[in-house]
Amino acid sequence: MSDDPIRVGAIGAGDISAYHLAGIEAAGGARVQVISGRRADRVAATAERFGVPEYVTDYLEILGRDDIDAVVIATPERTHEPIATAAAAAGKAILLQKPVAESIEACERIIAATANAGVDLQVSFMHRFFEETVYARDLIQSGKLGTVFSARMRNATPGPDAGWYYNPEIAAGGVVWCLGVHGIDLVQHLFGPIGEVNARCATMMPQRTLADGTELTDIAIEDHALALYRTVDGVLVSHEMSLCELSGTERFLLEIYAEKGTMQLRGPRGNLAIHAPEVTGVDDWASPDLPDAAFGARQHAHWLDILRGRVHSDASALDALAGLHVVGAILAAAESGETVNVPLVEGADYAR
Repeated sequence: MSDDPIRVGAIGAGDISAYHLAGIEAAGGARVQVISGRRADRVAATAERFGVPEYVTDYLEILGRDDIDAVVIATPERTHEPIATAAAAAGKAILLQKPVAESIEACERIIAATANAGVDLQVSFMHRFFEETVYARDLIQSGKLGTVFSARMRNATPGPDAGWYYNPEIAAGGVVWCLGVHGIDLVQHLFGPIGEVNARCATMMPQRTLADGTELTDIAIEDHALALYRTVDGVLVSHEMSLCELSGTERFLLEIYAEKGTMQLRGPRGNLAIHAPEVTGVDDWASPDLPDAAFGARQHAHWLDILRGRVHSDASALDALAGLHVVGAILAAAESGETVNVPLVEGADYAR
């Protein structure tokens, strides 16, 4: 693509669409031309809020337009496969919200469809692009921390305030699918492929009342999960997931224990804290300065650079497939009580 503004269509007007619309605006170099959503009142309000000039209620109208170069798909995961494959057939580059699909097989079909159509597919793992994550990955890969021994990952929220998240006919699964995939991706992004999994899952809140007064009963999805990972390189990781924590975590909380230091990301000491005297020069906790960028700007600028050919395309779709294999291993381990091995995905960009 040229350096002219990339013309984007947004498919989905739910809560996560705000992140993408604001991130594209902050990144610059693109215009969101049109947005679609099933509810005309909601999509109209979102379009007005973000200055999108047009809105429709049928995403196929977006895919049929010649003035759209790429689409952001931010709809429930059970809709991802038909929308993404239709977008691929229409020749549109795709930024697809996580979880990538409702199953491993559906993810594989999406990847195949985009590869056959020759269009770029990226999966949105926003946590990779937080400044503290970028810093931590660079520091780990530099070798200055020495061997990483273990880590503790936490993903916790009060739970989505939308009924469809708790409906297995719409959502692919519970806390592991909708929230844990973020932590799984960060673990493999920072420490390499997960090789073995032990896990327990539970439903702690079978009844919920949403903010609008809607009462949900007999909820069967798991809202808690505890997983223990051993990466292929021997890093031991505990991963806690909850949809029932009133205070929640600020996106995630990660503690890293290495040979020459300890790091905390989004913990009680701020977004990034390091106790690594050989790195910081002080025998105490230190908080490195991080760039102050608008939320979502780094990720969407990177996506637009991929579309322009300024940087190589990421293997984020294969990374997402690798993550779904871990999801499957967690659920299988929780059911069996046994250790489950995770297959490697060829082409995934594990941190090794």
